[in-house]
Amino acid sequence: MAEAAAEKTSAVMAIAKLALFTFFVPGTVTWWAPRYFFRSAYAASPLDNAVTLAGGIVLLALGIAGYLWCALDFAFAGHGTPAPIDPPKLLVVRGLYRYARNPMYISVLLVLAGESLLWRSWTLARYALVVWGGFHLFVLLYEEPTLRKKFGASYEEYCQRVNRWLPRPPRSSER
Repeated sequence: MAEAAAEKTSAVMAIAKLALFTFFVPGTVTWWAPRYFFRSAYAASPLDNAVTLAGGIVLLALGIAGYLWCALDFAFAGHGTPAPIDPPKLLVVRGLYRYARNPMYISVLLVLAGESLLWRSWTLARYALVVWGGFHLFVLLYEEPTLRKKFGASYEEYCQRVNRWLPRPPRSSER
């Protein structure tokens, strides 16, 4: 009984840490910063064009769902969070991580693409490209070297099987 209570407390803590990280990091990148720095990019009404409204909503939904899936995999399969101060203790190679090494970043970029489409804003599209550049540098200079040190050969093998940015289906032997 005590074990079940500890497990429940652990799950609640994992969700709380994810919520806090999500509010401050992806929330800042996708919501707070663009609205602060690019207020004029939100001048158009998303309701003015059904095609961009539908496309933007689809991209936003895919991005949010992908991010949540990855974050939950980090918490429950990896026993950590996306935050560098509380990284997963185990290498997460399930879920969307079977298709691309950085699906959480891809998901955030989908949210930004959805916003730029909804508001038909080239400013937001350029911002998304700058964010991708920052993600790419962070992955190359910090994340991948850190994962190589921490997980060694298993991470190297994972890198051989799975692309960094362009998703691809796993080979039949990887399923």
